Amino acid sequence: MKKKEELLKKVPESGFLKISNPETAALPRDKRALLIRKGNELFNREEINQDEIELAKKIFLTTGYTDGLIRLGDYYLGKNMALEALRMYWLAPYPKRVNWMLERMVLIMKDWLKE
Repeated sequence: MKKKEELLKKVPESGFLKISNPETAALPRDKRALLIRKGNELFNREEINQDEIELAKKIFLTTGYTDGLIRLGDYYLGKNMALEALRMYWLAPYPKRVNWMLERMVLIMKDWLKE
C-alpha cells in the first residue's frame, strides 16, 4: 500500500498529460512571420529564463510553428520533462520522435509492471 501512495504523490498537480491540437490564430502572413521571429529571438537567447520559454511556447503554439514546437520538445527533453516534450512533438507534429518517446515509455512501464 505504501508504494501505491508514493506513486500517487508523483502524479503532477495539474493531472495527466492532455494533448490536443490548439486552434491556431488566423494571422496575416506578415504578422505571423513577425511573431515567429520574436519567438525565435526569445528561444535562441544564451541566458533564457522560464518566462521567455513560456512566451516563445505561446507564440509557437499560436502560430502553429512546427520547427519551434520541435525545438521546444528538444528543450523539454533535455530538462527531463518528458511529458511536456511529448506534447510539443505531438503538436508539431513530429511522429518519428513521438513514436520513439512512446516506445521508451512502454519499456519503462513494462519494467514497473515486472516489479
